[in-house]
Parts: sequence; C-alpha cells; structure tokens
Amino acid sequence: MPKCKITVLKKYYDPEMAAEYCANPNPGPCSIFEEGQEIIIDRNAYFSMKIPAEFCGEAWHCINHYVYSAIQGGALMDGWSKDDKTLIACCNDGVRPVVFKLERLDD
Repeated sequence: MPKCKITVLKKYYDPEMAAEYCANPNPGPCSIFEEGQEIIIDRNAYFSMKIPAEFCGEAWHCINHYVYSAIQGGALMDGWSKDDKTLIACCNDGVRPVVFKLERLDD
C-alpha cells in the first residue's frame, strides 16, 4: 500500500508582521518542525489518527487531504507538479509558515 513521506523543506519568519499583528511581538520561526525533518504516514496511521504528536494541528489541517490522496495511490495535483507523486504545500501561518514536500511512496 502507498505511503506518504512529508519532508520539511523550509521555515520562514516575518518579524515585521509578527511585531505588528501577533500578541507575542517576537514569536520566532515555527518551533514544532525542523528543516529536513521527515515523517512517513501510512494508511494505518492516517485512519487510526496516529499522526505524530508533535505534528502541528494547523499544518495537518492544511495538508491532510493531500496525504489522504497519496496513501490511496492518487495523484498529488496532477498537471501542477513535474511528477504527480510529489507536491509542495505549506501551513497557513502567515507570519511563520512551514513549507512541506509531500511524496507518494509506492511499495
């Protein structure tokens, strides 16, 4: 059965926007993920909700439908990426977004 590999590619941080809009004016970049971090999700983990505890809920909300497509063997944004097994996506934090590479791993 296919799996989905999630790789943290980049973490961004905009200190000017943080100072203007955040309750904590200097939250710094995301503290949950590290660049280069890899997480593998299989069908069992997805359907039993055994997603790693450290995975940010907001980030998961942004990418879980792509993960679902990958573990079902589907294309990840067919026609958008060079390879329909790979997709670049990010969380919705406008001050300190994290960019992920999602890859369908076929057994």
